[in-house]
Amino acid sequence: MKIRLRLKEILTEKGISQRELARRMGIRHPTINHLCSDSVDRVYIRTLEQICETLDITVDQLLFRLKTKCFQINRIKKKQVNHEGI
Repeated sequence: MKIRLRLKEILTEKGISQRELARRMGIRHPTINHLCSDSVDRVYIRTLEQICETLDITVDQLLFRLKTKCFQINRIKKKQVNHEGI
């Protein structure tokens, strides 16, 4: 499942750069840059915890869950079945 982090938005709200967050967390800037992209396939739980601790936010504030293509396809198929009366 793909996830989207609101990290870029939260950093902007707090006036913190990606480089500054990486420095505070003691990790590489490219890692933070990747996490600020549109969506990621995986991220370590510990990294999420570190981000939340550093920014004083909750995991709920950080995460958006994206629907998978499989879920969307099943939903479309279900609509077709309902419309066809099958």
